[in-house]
Amino acid sequence: MKYEIDKPSGIVKIDRPQKYSNIVPCLYGFIPQTYCDTAVAEWAKSKSELEIVQGDHDPLDVCVLTSYHIPRGNILLKAKPIGGFRMIDHGEADDKIIAVLVDDEIYGKFNSIFEVEPSVIQRLKHYFLTYKNLPDASPLCIIDAEYDQEEARQIIQASRKDYVNNFSE
Repeated sequence: MKYEIDKPSGIVKIDRPQKYSNIVPCLYGFIPQTYCDTAVAEWAKSKSELEIVQGDHDPLDVCVLTSYHIPRGNILLKAKPIGGFRMIDHGEADDKIIAVLVDDEIYGKFNSIFEVEPSVIQRLKHYFLTYKNLPDASPLCIIDAEYDQEEARQIIQASRKDYVNNFSE
């Protein structure tokens, strides 16, 4: 199943059943009080040569690397951003922040996406490049770039700005 946050209620909902088997290779969720709209799209446009129309109008996605088995996804946890992927999905900025669980025995020491074993990053990329694909169809998503901790923090700030602009009174 593909889950999303229902923006009016703030409750996690089933967005759609996945057509094909896939397993997310890490904890996957979103950063609370973020939203990908104008500021996130402008950031992506400033860094990419691809056509970016808008943000994806969802909270900012986060992939949390941890050595611990956490069998549920509807939780809050402390994570440290170490980088991310600039993903473009049908012209929409759909960044994936890569973070590590704070105090994790294995991943907690990393401060940069470029310190993580390349095969771990490759698995994450493969998942996001293929999880929406149908057999014999053109790819839907492009990963335009990998970036380090500082750019991840800038994107988080842009998504917080978008959240305030769209949801604060």
